[in-house]
Amino acid sequence: MKLTDNVLRSFRVAKVFRENSDKINCFDFSSNGETVISSSDDDSIVLYDCQEGKPKRTLYSKKYGVDLIRYTHAANTVVYSSNKIDDTIRYLSLHDNKYIRYFPGHNKRVVALSMSPVDDTFISGSLDKTIRLWDLRSPNCQGLMHLQGKPVCSFDPEGLIFAAGVNSEMVKLYDLRSFDKGPFATFKLQYDRACEWTGLKFSNDGKLILVSTNGGTLRLLDAFKGAVLHSFGGYNNSKGVVLEASFTPDSQFIMIGSEDGKIHVWNAESGMKVAVLDGKHTGPVTCLQFNPKFMTFASACSNMVRFALRVLCA
Repeated sequence: MKLTDNVLRSFRVAKVFRENSDKINCFDFSSNGETVISSSDDDSIVLYDCQEGKPKRTLYSKKYGVDLIRYTHAANTVVYSSNKIDDTIRYLSLHDNKYIRYFPGHNKRVVALSMSPVDDTFISGSLDKTIRLWDLRSPNCQGLMHLQGKPVCSFDPEGLIFAAGVNSEMVKLYDLRSFDKGPFATFKLQYDRACEWTGLKFSNDGKLILVSTNGGTLRLLDAFKGAVLHSFGGYNNSKGVVLEASFTPDSQFIMIGSEDGKIHVWNAESGMKVAVLDGKHTGPVTCLQFNPKFMTFASACSNMVRFALRVLCA
């Protein structure tokens, strides 16, 4: 089924999971869409089966805390950042709940973590004003970039370049094979004193970059020219919460949650808002992603909510 404005308006809550006692700070779908894994401020890691619609397993990271959890290319391993004790990134086997490797180096909290879509490379950005490049097979940092301010960063869908958002005013594009030579493109945007950038994502077709903020505005950029194609607003974020924004897998729509538990959806081409969905959330929708393979998406506050088409919910 093709996603259209009307199809998106037909999505309804199919299931609410109340496994967590605190905010879910991140979740990630497996590449085959069959599972989703979440990290929470209650130090838990919950694995859900998307096909059966139920939680499969819960693990804990009580000593170090857990944030920014990401699947690697193996469905039974993840990397995540710590939000207690230190700022080391950890590589965990879900199979036996044992750490495979540690990635030390950052000395302030990690605020961005992106896994390459094609190999064992990943990048991290920290409040220590650095972006580090890593390989899962080595504990040593493979590359280091010093920035002027808080970074956000992400790989493109082909894993050939990565983007770094710097100082909430410019996007720099780097070739992974020669990033030490500096960016091959820099897009400077109008600085907005009212908010700072909290996320940066490429669309699956590689043509668009979505910049999210801790204010009430999203910006959609042309990934080749850096021009701002649309600014999206009209959702509630008065308290400066970090709200995750996402593309649908076909790159045609953009979604974000809001403080009041609603999900706002825009058409990427026209810039028009096409839907506001009720997520039945008890707090701000901090996480939101569409399943890469199936016609469902998930959103989270302290609860995980699975949306599906109305016909699937009957």
